Amino acid sequence: MINKESKNVSRIRRHARVRAKISGTADCPRLSVYRSNKHIHAQLIDDVNGVTLCSASSVQLKLANGGNIDAAKSVGADIAKKAIALHISKIVFDRSGYVYHGRIKALADAAREGGLEF
Repeated sequence: MINKESKNVSRIRRHARVRAKISGTADCPRLSVYRSNKHIHAQLIDDVNGVTLCSASSVQLKLANGGNIDAAKSVGADIAKKAIALHISKIVFDRSGYVYHGRIKALADAAREGGLEF
């Protein structure tokens, strides 16, 4: 019998490999994304000091449907606005092992349009 991993276990392993290579600083924080079936969350993290600088989510924005591409665009625009207010323009994008497609791509594109460089 073949032991198949769940999708989430595979995603966590991919995330661990990526996290071994990238980290955020105060000048260039890490934009970490978490995607669930109902919502999407993003936060800017300074890994050197272990601090979350700002965050945005479809829960905070009180969106009617937080699990679609429009919600991801709203969250991306909101995190970009908050980052610009903190005088942060350059970031490192951490997709957390998710495929760069759909909601993850929409959030990243909206953050870029909001003025973030990565």
